[in-house]
Amino acid sequence: MSGLADFSSAIPATPPRAASLPHAPPGDVAGARKAAEDFVAFFFSQSLESVFGAMSSDKMFGGGSGEDIYRSLLTQEYGKIIARTGGLGIADAVQRDIVHLQEIQ
Repeated sequence: MSGLADFSSAIPATPPRAASLPHAPPGDVAGARKAAEDFVAFFFSQSLESVFGAMSSDKMFGGGSGEDIYRSLLTQEYGKIIARTGGLGIADAVQRDIVHLQEIQ
């Protein structure tokens, strides 16, 4: 084994501490609501991406990479609007869970 390098000294004896995750203070309902709406906006944006991705473009008015970029921006805005206007109640459920998790910590 004289030809092999000894890497055992490069491995730390104890693993480094994980960085603490940022968290909102307990009872931060406004922050929990914002996080919930951001989650719902992302969820619906991704869902709408798959719906609009399956649609073919109109040859007279669309097509190309520009349409793909603007379609993505449009679905992001649709997701934000859905989240802001209720999001089928998903934001409320996510907010309740976030507040509950804040209270546990």
